[in-house]
Order: sequence, then structure tokens, then C-alpha cells
Amino acid sequence: MNKTRLGFIYGFSSYTLWGLFPLYWPLLQPATSLEMVSHRSVWSLVFCVIALAIAHQLRSTFALMLSPGVFWKFTLASAFISVNWLTYIWAVNNEQIVEASLGYYMQPILLVLMGILAFKETMRKIQWVAFIVATIGVIILTLDYGRPPWISFALAFSWSSYSFMKKKINLGSLQGLAIETLISSVFYGSYLIWLGERGEGQFGNGVGLTALLIGAGVVTAVPLLLFNGATTRIPFTMIGLLQYLTPTIQFMLAVFLRHEPMPSGRWIGFVFIWVALIALGYDLIKSGSTRDNRLAQPD
Repeated sequence: MNKTRLGFIYGFSSYTLWGLFPLYWPLLQPATSLEMVSHRSVWSLVFCVIALAIAHQLRSTFALMLSPGVFWKFTLASAFISVNWLTYIWAVNNEQIVEASLGYYMQPILLVLMGILAFKETMRKIQWVAFIVATIGVIILTLDYGRPPWISFALAFSWSSYSFMKKKINLGSLQGLAIETLISSVFYGSYLIWLGERGEGQFGNGVGLTALLIGAGVVTAVPLLLFNGATTRIPFTMIGLLQYLTPTIQFMLAVFLRHEPMPSGRWIGFVFIWVALIALGYDLIKSGSTRDNRLAQPD
């Protein structure tokens, strides 16, 4: 199998797995969203430590974390990803997957805007058109919901802010995840211990549920490893286009499997968002954009 085909398989697999996440988190109930995120962080750390030890990168990763000025950047990144994880899992477990998928559809558009504001990048005409069309779509969705789509905004903003910090740090995904979860697990680990002492935690409450809670770390890290394998084998433009696979799968699961309501106004709003994304995708292919791969990773 040639390098490009293998890279596509890795990339397709990673974004598909991310898209299937809404099927996993409800299995962890009756654990609360905060308890799920806590287990996700702690067991992701365990998985990353094992993977880094096998790759003989454990010592170098720890040294990177303690580099001057880097620790606080990772702390901010950890805070942003925690907000993202908590919002997403809460949305999935409260029948708000459609709104969650909208957040990840909005992410590429917000990243373009962030590139202009933070990195002084120039916005091309087609990107301006995409931004205006997407804004119209968000306004339509706001009118349909009777409120701003706060879940979508929270997911798009937290992930874009996380991506911004990762771009500033410029470190591999696995090493980055290890450091971020090490920092966040100080809080999450303490919270799980506190829950256990009160007898309110779900860990140990049945073999199946316990295995699924531990598995939260595995399902977080495995797509990331596949993504890393893809980034070294296929063009950045292909990675950029594959990222739309995740919210599309989430949207289809929400509408056709979970039967979340989709009134006509909501469909119209999503059509505007999709048109904007098609425009961005066309621009990405035409320009052969080489933006940082870490910006293309979803939750």
C-alpha cells in the first residue's frame, strides 16, 4: 500500500472515530458529564504515558513541559480543551448533538477569522463571502432556536482558542495531549477521589461501566494517533477537507438515529453553513493551503 493511500485511511479513520463519539458517551451514564470528562482526562494521561514510554519520549516530553514560558501556555490550552470536552459531552447526553455538530462546522470559519485577527493573515474574497454566508446562517439558526446557539459558540470558540494555543506551542499531538491531561488531571483526579470518598462515583460500579470509563482515555488517544499517522503521509489540503467528516457524521447520527428535531428554519440555517464550508473547501483546494494540521483536529 502506498504512502498516500495509507495516510488517507489513517485520516479517514481518525475523523470517522471522532464523528462516532456521540455513540460512546451515553454509555457512561449514570456518570455525570463532569465525571466523564474527569475519567477521560485521567485515563488519556495513562494511555499517553504508556505510548510515550514505548516511543522513548517520556523524559523529553516532561522536559518540554518545564521549558520557560511553555507551562502556562499548556495550562491555558488545558483549560480550553476542558471547556470543549465538558460542553460536548453535556450536549451529547442532553440530546443537543445537532447544535454540537454546528459548533464543529463553525470551527473552520472561526479559525479563518482568528488567523486574520491574531496572525495578521490576509482574507481572500471567497473567504469573506464564506464568512458572510455563515453569519447569515447563524442568524437564521438563532431565530429558529429563539436564542443564540450557545453550545455551538462554546465548542467553536473553545476549540479555536485551543488550536491557537497549540499553534503557539508547536508540539506533536500525543506529547501535547500528555502534558495537557497531566495538568488537568491534578483537578480531575482530585475530583474523582472526592467522588469516591463520598460514594457517589461510578468507577467500580459494575465491570462494564468501569471498563467504559477507562476506555474513555483509549477512545480519546487512538484517533489522535491515527491523525498523527495521516499528517505525515497526505497533503495538508486533504486533512483540511477530511475535518468536515466529523460534524457530518455527528449531524447524521443526531437527525437519523437520535431523531433530534430539525424544523425547516434549522435546515435553512444549516444549508447556509454548508454553502460557506463548500466555498472554504474550494478555496482550500485552489490555494493549496498549508495551514497547521493541529488546527484541523476536532474534539
